[in-house]
Amino acid sequence: MEFSVSTPRYHYHYPKPTTTFSLKPPNSQPSSNQLRRPKTIPTPPRPTKPIPKIPSNPFKNLSNPTHVPTPPITTSLTNKLWLTSKLSPPPPDIDDSDEEEEIEEVKYNEPKKKKPGRPRVEFRQEGKIFVGNLPNWIKKNELSDFFRQFGAITSVILIKGHDSTERNAGFGFVIYGGPNAAKSAMKAVEFDGVEFHGRVLSVRLDDGGRLKDRAEERARWIEEGDGDGGVEFRARSKWHKERQSSRNALRKVMETAPENWQAVVNTFDRIDKPSRGEYGLMVKYYARRGDMHRARETFESMRARGIEPTSHVYTSLIHAYAVGRDMEEALSCVRKMKDEGVEMSLVTYSIIVGGFAKVGNAKAADDWFKEAKERHTTLNAIIYGNIVYAHCQTCNMDRAEALVREMEEAGIDAPIDIYHTMMDGYTMVGDEDKCLIVFERLKECGFTPSIISYGCLINLYVKVGKVSKALEVSKRMETTGIKHNMKTYSMLINGFLKLKDWANAFAVIEDLMKDGLKPDVVLYNNIITAFCGMGNMNRAVRTVKEMQKERHRPTSRTFMPIIHGFARAGDMRRALEIFDMMRMSGCIPTVHTFNALVLGLVEKRQMDKAVEILDEMTLAGICPNQHTYTTIMNGYASLGDTGKAFEYFSKLRNDGLEIDVFTYEALLKACCKAGKMQSALAVTKEMSAQKIPRNTFVYNILVDGWARRGDVWEAADLMQQMKREGVQPDIHSYTSFINACCKAGDMQRAAKTIDEMKTFGVKPNIKTYTTLIHGWARASLPEKALRCFKDMKLAGLKPDKAVYHCLMTSLLSRATVAEAYIYSGLLSICKEMIESGLTVDMGTAVHWSRCLRKIERSGGELTEALQKTFPPDWNSCHTLYTSSDVDSDYEVDVNSDGDDEDDREFASRIDNVMMTDEDSLRHG
Repeated sequence: MEFSVSTPRYHYHYPKPTTTFSLKPPNSQPSSNQLRRPKTIPTPPRPTKPIPKIPSNPFKNLSNPTHVPTPPITTSLTNKLWLTSKLSPPPPDIDDSDEEEEIEEVKYNEPKKKKPGRPRVEFRQEGKIFVGNLPNWIKKNELSDFFRQFGAITSVILIKGHDSTERNAGFGFVIYGGPNAAKSAMKAVEFDGVEFHGRVLSVRLDDGGRLKDRAEERARWIEEGDGDGGVEFRARSKWHKERQSSRNALRKVMETAPENWQAVVNTFDRIDKPSRGEYGLMVKYYARRGDMHRARETFESMRARGIEPTSHVYTSLIHAYAVGRDMEEALSCVRKMKDEGVEMSLVTYSIIVGGFAKVGNAKAADDWFKEAKERHTTLNAIIYGNIVYAHCQTCNMDRAEALVREMEEAGIDAPIDIYHTMMDGYTMVGDEDKCLIVFERLKECGFTPSIISYGCLINLYVKVGKVSKALEVSKRMETTGIKHNMKTYSMLINGFLKLKDWANAFAVIEDLMKDGLKPDVVLYNNIITAFCGMGNMNRAVRTVKEMQKERHRPTSRTFMPIIHGFARAGDMRRALEIFDMMRMSGCIPTVHTFNALVLGLVEKRQMDKAVEILDEMTLAGICPNQHTYTTIMNGYASLGDTGKAFEYFSKLRNDGLEIDVFTYEALLKACCKAGKMQSALAVTKEMSAQKIPRNTFVYNILVDGWARRGDVWEAADLMQQMKREGVQPDIHSYTSFINACCKAGDMQRAAKTIDEMKTFGVKPNIKTYTTLIHGWARASLPEKALRCFKDMKLAGLKPDKAVYHCLMTSLLSRATVAEAYIYSGLLSICKEMIESGLTVDMGTAVHWSRCLRKIERSGGELTEALQKTFPPDWNSCHTLYTSSDVDSDYEVDVNSDGDDEDDREFASRIDNVMMTDEDSLRHG
């Protein structure tokens, strides 16, 4: 199992139902989780007479739709199992049809008539593309993953080679489905000439020529048939001695080389007529590999021979579906067992309970566990371990404890796997005390802690943020002679990544290298995350290329932190380049990947491109989630476009997505930014109806909205309501209220608010002082403004450009004849600006020069000092600006920077929630 980059969770799936049902764990990985059932039953032919020169016509009855005879199949089972090669990844979730099955769909109403009498058939299929120059070793799932980004795929067809059915001929077809099939095909054709596993692909729309040629060939075969029809089979022979030796050979190869599937299949093919025992062994073998399709094919072949399956064979087939997490098919097998009167054993129930535990369906697992208790008087530790694991994965530790207690009362000793399962469950809920109790109890019961035991403790401390204790457990483990593995190292690395301690994270990576462990995909993802956290984006991109050179296939989690880093930095060009690089690598973009792009575009105010990303998501078959819509709503809210914000709110609701407090915050922000406070009040009423409490951010948006209108009374009521509901005002709340007081001219209340802030331990920040300075200046009290400026510096805050701009603009705009102390204050502020190297923009310089002419008509010391902060081209442009009309009522807006700050804060909160949701999905 892979580990999360940001919130690690060390999962040991205990107990594993595949380890104790006389089904030894396989040495190879499962090859599929969703495969179709075979449409033909492989029946070995029986020799009777030499094959005639002109073969019989197996398609003679093709014109009769009520009966289609099964053609003889001479291809051995070995040639049908190329999908389960250990060198190939799991097949995709597609219809595994081949070219011949498509041709069978072409029907001829009158096969005996002449060709001109046959109906015209359209062979060109909408949404079908031809893909050429493919590597001979490529598999269907790799081709499907590469082209699935353009739309939903219904089928992938790879033409097999003539010499070997395990290799393709270098070309194939991809068929898109759904209403946008043609559009998806046109989008995919744009990838013509793209490099794919070292080959330059040839992609074009299919013209139907291949289907047409095959259909015409079949039609000639039907018309020119000899009329005999039927298929002859070889007669039965004596095979008992050969069967016994073949059975022994099959058992031997399964025990000695289970990873060599080709040897196993070849040995099975040499059995002339397998019995129930051989079929049962093969079904069990495929179940261990998680190959549902081949297990089902072997099962159906056995039934086609007239061999009725036993409870053991049914259990092996159910085991195959449980390993592949296809519990619907597993239940269909259970229903057939009951219909045929085959009794379900305790092993069968254990596998079903364990299968539902893996998919996280604790309720279904509990129901089958109760049925097992009713059918069997005595249970074992295996089925108890599976049901305990199911409840631990859903964080229902009370039920898990009750089951352990029930097992102990029944006199069943708990194995060490159940201890690990309980520790993992307490880790998920963050209960450190109980996890340590289970660890101590494990040692008291005579068990020796293994690397899994220590790994559970390391994962616990990493999850609760106590990485130092995780290091102590690591050292204790090493003192007992237990070496780290890749999983324990990954947990420590993730712990440091959560703390943004990049140095220690790389130190653990160096220890991993020294121990001789080779980096895997998870480790590379952690390294990339560390570089992105450090801001070294170029190094992160180079790490991806190094990863590909080592033949590790990047995942969407590899590119996610890079895209996120560029988007957060505002470099959307690089973010889109990495996004295209991810798609070229065959990685399917997830909703979180698209959300990172949308968030970056929204922060850059590029709403048109953000909406285009939504269209690409729909075309790729990825549905936007609530965070996608909320981010778009926040973008339109920043622009004050309430119509668009409510439009996407309606889309979110119509899609049945969850509406949370972030969604309502975006709506409130749009209403307040546009000055529609009545609409904002209506939104708050709906929040109350939906039982969504108002938090500090909601109140801040409302207070800021009333402050924009200068309604100090409504703002004061909101401040009192916050206190009544137990919501503590923060620095943003107080600053917005002070802004309302300043706009209303109530400077005494603003001063009292400053004192109240200090009483509650909230320290004013630069924005608070800037707002107050602007208020004193508007009230024509420049001495108060200068005093506030001095208080800000005494508080240890360093004035920024916005403070100087606000103070100088406010004082100069309201002073015609400056008094001595104000004049000296202006001079000192000018000197500070010059020392800080601050330069104002041209518009500000023009306004200040007009104000200076009112104070010093013929120039003076203040004019000379202040002009040093003007732009370098001021001397060449000031004559033009002097003769032009400039608004004399130039006013500074202290909230202009605050809006951007609020947008960044909201985006940061949304981003944190999205990253949290992504981590939860990784561990789900």
